[in-house]
Amino acid sequence: MSSDEVKSYAASGVDVVGLEGGLGRLVSRLAETNTFARRGRPVLPNGFFANVLDLGAGVGLAIGTDGVGTKILVAHALRRYDTVGIDLIAMNVNDVLCVGAEPIALVDYIAVPGTDPDMLEQLSIGLVEGARQSRISIPGGEIAQVRDLLRPHPPDHRESFDVVATAVGVVSLDRLIVGQDVAPGDVVLGLPASGIHSNGLTLARKVLATGEGAEAYAERPSELGGKSIGDELLEPTRIYVREVMALLDADVPVRALAHITGDGLLNLLRIHATEIGFEFDDLLEPPPVYDLIARRAGLAPAEMFATFNMGIGFCVVVPEEAADRALEILHATGSAARAMGRAVRDPSRSVQLPGVGLVGSGKSFYPKKG
Repeated sequence: MSSDEVKSYAASGVDVVGLEGGLGRLVSRLAETNTFARRGRPVLPNGFFANVLDLGAGVGLAIGTDGVGTKILVAHALRRYDTVGIDLIAMNVNDVLCVGAEPIALVDYIAVPGTDPDMLEQLSIGLVEGARQSRISIPGGEIAQVRDLLRPHPPDHRESFDVVATAVGVVSLDRLIVGQDVAPGDVVLGLPASGIHSNGLTLARKVLATGEGAEAYAERPSELGGKSIGDELLEPTRIYVREVMALLDADVPVRALAHITGDGLLNLLRIHATEIGFEFDDLLEPPPVYDLIARRAGLAPAEMFATFNMGIGFCVVVPEEAADRALEILHATGSAARAMGRAVRDPSRSVQLPGVGLVGSGKSFYPKKG
């Protein structure tokens, strides 16, 4: 599929909207299991970034699971696996943070066609680095040889692999953060992303890759300042444990936390607040790779903002009177966070981006009328 043919995320092979129907049926059926547990019943409905199990004595165990998607195919083409483990940990611990929990451990599942000591060693390098950044342990995991499940991929048509992980964290149930207290006027702080992270790679690959194998990612467009397309796409997902825990440890009155992944800033609508929307008048500057993708594929801003993080990796919502203190703490960790917008009263629960003329709800952004 050429970049001229890729006009949306769905066209690239990921039908986010179409998935919702099947996902809804799956989630509603699995919700029946909440009554089965003798201990550790979930305290949140499905659909938040992570769930929390009530362990008693006011202690909650946060739990979430994720993988890194088709970013693995870039690593496979380049034979560079040392950053994939960082992505795997980031995608999980960043979600666990969103309930106000401190991540403490992660277990992984690695599906491989056979034993590849070099790949596994490189993967372990990233896992250890991700654990170091997150201050967690990896106390166990599983490696499964499932050659029949993994189809061959270029450049040499060897089978690829897949990785998934589950992270856990701890949180006092009386300090659970799911956005229930967000009020109009609260300030949204944006924490910069390190790049595309691990969402939207199916679209990005099909737009930017020029063929198959390592040479497909070797181009160094001027927009990337000397980096190759492969370097850009493999840039590890930023881990936000240090920044968020600094805020929580300092008792900043954080009202909501959102990991900005697939669906972009629409992830903020997952918070448990009624009649609350968000308006952004000072977005972070998107990295140049997004201009490159949009130009080559002819993608409109609505598609870009609904698919990618657009330079914003994580959001923190705080009361207006706490914003300056929160930014001071974030800046002390080395973050370039800044205030981007605020919560507004909005029965329709939308995300307004007046600077780019968009309004979003559900899974999509649309040009703002008028």
